[in-house]
Amino acid sequence: MRAPVSHARLLQNRRDQPLASHWYHPPGEPLGAVLLAPAIGVPQRFYRDFASWLAERGYLVVTFDYQGIGESARGPLRELEVDVLGWARDDGSAVLDALSAAAGDLPLFWLGHSLGAQIVPLVEGHQRIARIITIAAGSGYWRDNSPQIRRQAWLLWHGLAPLLTPLFGYFPGKRIGAVGDLPAGVIRQWRRWCLHPEYLVGAEGEPMQRAFDAVTTPLVSLSFSDDEMMSAQSTAALHGFYRSAPKTMHRIAPADVGVARIGHFGFFRPALRDALWEPHLLPALQQA
Repeated sequence: MRAPVSHARLLQNRRDQPLASHWYHPPGEPLGAVLLAPAIGVPQRFYRDFASWLAERGYLVVTFDYQGIGESARGPLRELEVDVLGWARDDGSAVLDALSAAAGDLPLFWLGHSLGAQIVPLVEGHQRIARIITIAAGSGYWRDNSPQIRRQAWLLWHGLAPLLTPLFGYFPGKRIGAVGDLPAGVIRQWRRWCLHPEYLVGAEGEPMQRAFDAVTTPLVSLSFSDDEMMSAQSTAALHGFYRSAPKTMHRIAPADVGVARIGHFGFFRPALRDALWEPHLLPALQQA
């Protein structure tokens, strides 16, 4: 069996800013095209093994880094003016445009990890997507966080973020082992969302709920009972915002698939290929 081919590609986002992406081409004719939208602060290289495997299974896959993250970080982070809405509208929209142009008539899939599942309504052209697949995604409202991190979340939002961001000009997450380095506009907007019981919908108001209501694409959710960040309540809250989208929700415990741990990031580990990728991810793509 021939191996997939991968290559880096520099895109321009909607503000004509350079955006790093990586493309994974299947060995034969593709069955569909998958845009993999990352979690906050997570560089695209984290998803490399998973994207390669998807290409082996016949899908054209693109990963990317938001502005200021990974290979899209250019210049001092303190000089970057961007927020989460910009990541969605400028970056996500540009990547979807590029993938749509490359895919032609192939079905398009949006696979969002955590934050990557929250921003779909803000991405221009999301109506072209055949199916949304959310991985370990939920509301970021801090009281809905899992019990393991609720205290840390309180400290982050009431202490570390408002103290360190103006001091450094960005959020120095790498120094404190939290989330990663983030642009000031991103951490401030995300903080405002996470302090509101209705998360981004409550913080941004009626226009945000209308944006979610406009999403009618079928959605498949894969969440995990041992997710150290997303509780069942937070997962239900986020997907409840997608009021118009037909939803299929799967809550998976590690014991259900014969593994010791999954957590917030474990789905993308190659060791879970047979336990999760084959039996749970592929069917979500093949049913479109």
